[in-house]
Amino acid sequence: MLEITDSAVKNVKDYLSQNNVTSAVRVSLMSGGCSGPSLSLSLDEAKDGDLNVDKDGVSFLIDKGLSETCGAVKVDFVESSGGCGCSGGGFTISCEKPLPGARSGGCGGSCSSGCC
Repeated sequence: MLEITDSAVKNVKDYLSQNNVTSAVRVSLMSGGCSGPSLSLSLDEAKDGDLNVDKDGVSFLIDKGLSETCGAVKVDFVESSGGCGCSGGGFTISCEKPLPGARSGGCGGSCSSGCC
């Protein structure tokens, strides 16, 4: 399951419009970091095996295998005054299950990408 908040959709639509981009937005696994892997957003085209969630004219993609590994995935946009290192806010991606290879401790949680 892929949940996209209204705030995330609004900010993605703003970015796509300002940059004249028509690609879909992919949620993917990024390796590395002090707490192990994290989830990230990127622009991409749909591939076989993707789960596709269309919300308010924006297409969000996640590989079916990653969705099964992570369980429910939520993409949000939070306003921030710089508390997480993002002035003005940023996207957060969280998942229901721990990511494969995640370590506890380090600089963050094992299942949240924080602001990106």
